[in-house]
Amino acid sequence: MQAIGLCRFSYPALGGFQVEHETIEERIAYLYDESRLEERFRLLKTVALPCLRAQTDPDFTLIIVIGDQFPAQHEKRLEALIADLPQALIHKEPPRKQREVMKEILNDARLDHSKPCLQFRYDDDDAVAVDFIARLRKAAEDCAPLLAQHKTVAFDWNRGHVAEFGSGGIAAVEMFRQFYVASLGMYIKGNCPLTIMNFAHEKIPQFMPAVSLSEPDMWVRSHNGYNDSRQKPVKAIPVTPLDAEGERLFRERFAIDAEHVRRVFSGP
Repeated sequence: MQAIGLCRFSYPALGGFQVEHETIEERIAYLYDESRLEERFRLLKTVALPCLRAQTDPDFTLIIVIGDQFPAQHEKRLEALIADLPQALIHKEPPRKQREVMKEILNDARLDHSKPCLQFRYDDDDAVAVDFIARLRKAAEDCAPLLAQHKTVAFDWNRGHVAEFGSGGIAAVEMFRQFYVASLGMYIKGNCPLTIMNFAHEKIPQFMPAVSLSEPDMWVRSHNGYNDSRQKPVKAIPVTPLDAEGERLFRERFAIDAEHVRRVFSGP
């Protein structure tokens, strides 16, 4: 089955943000602020991309959506970052309604609409386990009788880590959380126009059967200065600096190297 991922990289959608702006110009100014983009690139480089390069099943596509006004120098920077990730491609769009444009992009990416596919969302500051694609395909195979009865089925891996990244390395805590964006996949039947972007991720089990799996260490949720969901007052999640064993776990399960994090976040 074709596996398609969608990543919005500072795309100035109309809607789709928990932090609102009065005008699209204000949203673009916020998203393209140099200090914000610098943090996003550091997280993309050290957290989000390494685990995709290391997938045990490399047969997937990742569409990175940017705005048509994305600064040219940063677009070149993004192109350089994914040059060694052939599964990734950049898609430019003007500001449009969030769900409308994302659904269109995902459906256009399907190679054969008569055949089923797997889809996943991907945040630019999170990571998945290096066997996420393989496990997603295996889960779909294991649930074949369920898939045969429904247009869509969700697959959720509910155990992972919340982490903070900086010049001191990685601080993290293990978490159980259902239906995060990271490590959430969806099966879509052939000739069905629905996509994973039709649904708010935490509400997805309200609309389809959802299989929740509890294999550990399947995702890393980054907490940083520009999380959209954390710009309003939220309960703090305490994290602890990783010891050598924790660093080994992050390196092996998520291809996140603590020394690489320290170097990148210590740079100019």
